[in-house]
Amino acid sequence: MNKINIKDKTFSLSIPESEILQAVKSVARDINHDLAGKDPLFICVLNGAFMFAADLMKNIDIPCEITFVKLSSYSGTQSSGNVKEIIGLNKSIEGRHVVVVEDIVDTGITMENILRTLNGKGAQSIKVATFLQKPDALQRDITVDYVAMKIPNDFIVGYGLDYDGYGRNLKDIYTVVE
Repeated sequence: MNKINIKDKTFSLSIPESEILQAVKSVARDINHDLAGKDPLFICVLNGAFMFAADLMKNIDIPCEITFVKLSSYSGTQSSGNVKEIIGLNKSIEGRHVVVVEDIVDTGITMENILRTLNGKGAQSIKVATFLQKPDALQRDITVDYVAMKIPNDFIVGYGLDYDGYGRNLKDIYTVVE
C-alpha cells in the first residue's frame, strides 16, 4: 500500500519493512558488541516501542532481561509537552546496565523525564536506543546512544507509532500527506 487513510488524514509510504528490519539489526549488533558480558536490562517504553523492542530483542544475543513502562505525551499529532506515567517501573535497576528502548525521540521531553527518573535509581549505566530520531525537533540536551533511523520532523504512523491509537499495527512507516 502506497497510501493509507487513518481517521481524517492520508499517509504515504515512507519506510518499508525491509529497511526497518535492517536498521533494527544494525542497532542490535552495536548493543551486542557494547554490552557483551554486562547483563543489560532493557526498559521498553509503551505503547509505541513494542514493535521495535520485539524485533530488537530477536536480534540481541547476549544475556539480558526486559521490562516495560508506559508513558503518554501525545494528543493527536502533537506532543502535549506533558509526560504522564501510566505504568511505572516494577524492577530494580540498581547496579544494572540499562537500555531504554523508545520508538521515537523528537522533542526529547519524554526521554529527558525518563532519564531524570532513572538516574536517581542507582543504575551502573543508562543507554538510550530509539527506533527513530527527529534531529530537527530536538528541544532538550539528551544523548541518544543507538539510533536506527533519523527522519525529518514529519508526523508518521506505523511500526508501533500511532495517530490517536490507530496505525500501530502497520509493518511499514507512513508519513502524513497534507
